[in-house]
Parts: sequence; C-alpha cells; structure tokens
Amino acid sequence: MTRNELFNQIKKKNSYLCVGLDTDINKVPRHLLEYKDPVFEFNKQIIDATHDLCIAYKPNVAFYEALGPKGWESLQKTVEYIPKECFTIADAKRGDIGNTSSLYARAFFKEMSFDSITVAPYMGEDSVTPFLEFKGKWVILLAHTSNAGSNDFQLVRSDTGKLFYEEVILRSQKWGTPDNMMYVVGATHPNKMEGIRKLAPDHFFLVPGVGAQGGSLEDISKYGFNKECGLIVNSARAIIYASADTDFASEARREAMKVQVEMKALLNRFA
Repeated sequence: MTRNELFNQIKKKNSYLCVGLDTDINKVPRHLLEYKDPVFEFNKQIIDATHDLCIAYKPNVAFYEALGPKGWESLQKTVEYIPKECFTIADAKRGDIGNTSSLYARAFFKEMSFDSITVAPYMGEDSVTPFLEFKGKWVILLAHTSNAGSNDFQLVRSDTGKLFYEEVILRSQKWGTPDNMMYVVGATHPNKMEGIRKLAPDHFFLVPGVGAQGGSLEDISKYGFNKECGLIVNSARAIIYASADTDFASEARREAMKVQVEMKALLNRFA
C-alpha cells in the first residue's frame, strides 16, 4: 500500500484507527470454542463489524505463535480476510542480522502478504534495510514505545547529547523514507509527541497506548498530526474485548465507532 492510498483511506473514513487483533484464545467468547478455528472466527466477526470504521488491522504475532502451527494458520486466514483497502501490520518486532532479516521480510511480506511489519532497531542499519527492499511494503521502527520499561534504554543519552529514541529516528531516516518507514511512538508519551514530530515531520507514526493503556487521543492528535494526518492510532483490548458474550462483535463496533467519531472531530479541528 502506498502512502497516498493510506491517506485516501483516512480521508474517506474520517478515521486513523487501527484495530489491534491481539486475539487471546483464553479471552474469546466461550461459544466460539465450538468452531473449528475459534481465533479466526473471532477475528472474522470483529473485522466484519469494524472495517468501515478503521484504516488498519494489527495482529500481534505472539498471540498466534503461542498456538503453534494452528495459530499460524489462523493468522494467515485473518490476513487474507482483511479487506484490501485496510492497511495490515504484522506486529512481530523482528530485527536480526541481514540474511535473517531478509527471511523474516520474505515470510511476512511475500508468504503472508502483510503491508508492514514492526522492527526493532537495536542491531542497527543492516538488520533493518532488508525489510526496506520490498516495494510497496513498510517498516514500522520502534522508537519511543508505550511500555513502562521503555525508559530503561530509550531515554539514555548518547555522546551527541541526543536520547536513544531520538538517535533512532534521526539515523534511520538515512535508511528509509516517508514512503516506506514509520515509527512507533507510544500514546503514553503525549508530552514528547510535539518534539518527535519535529524530528520526523513527514513520516507516519503508529501510536499504541490509547484506550486500555490510558493514552489521550486528543493530545497525541494535537501534537502528532502533519499535513497528511500522519498517525495510525492502535486500540486493541478496549475494542475487541468490549464484551465476552454473543454480542462481542456489535459491542466492538460500538467502541470503534466512539473512537472514529472522536477522530473525525479531531481531524476537522487540528488537521
């Protein structure tokens, strides 16, 4: 998916919502366990209920890997089921030496046809650039994440005086472009969003931490928007687990619609 196609979806749907498909077999409604593939059935009904309200879906690969081969099968069926106009994110957090990264990229981009993958930058340029060799695909580089432990390394200052996450953003712009690289910036750091936007004015940011983690959608939109919106805001638990009963899909839609309505207002206000 191109940057222009992504922006057109934002304009068409008045939304920059990404629904996180962090599907835990222990949390899906019990009646779905009667299905041959309850994880896929859960995802399928969530997608049916929300695809007109969001621009992206982000399966966290760990939830599928934990189920072994049948989990990978559920993931593949899920990616194939997502409407083509929606951006797909493999939240896999890969990143290894060059030849291994090439194989990870082939697995998620060619074999599974994801539009993008999250990548950890710790091993440097040669662990990231193999993912950038696939035309029409995106790297979403971890920059300043929303977890509590992000402070352990991401706020360490380098000998240039920059924080580690600032170095990641600045140096990586020599590897990729706003057309094939995004950054993960947690919604739990709204006070830093304005400064991060100045470091990468034209790039999209994937923003986790809104919803169950308490990030403010208004704050990150106010300081994170650029001329093409530039944000993909992920919400998982607050939407997909809005109900544990037979009405789980309709309740997921209700929660997604609340976010989309707020996003439409914010786009009119700040974009």
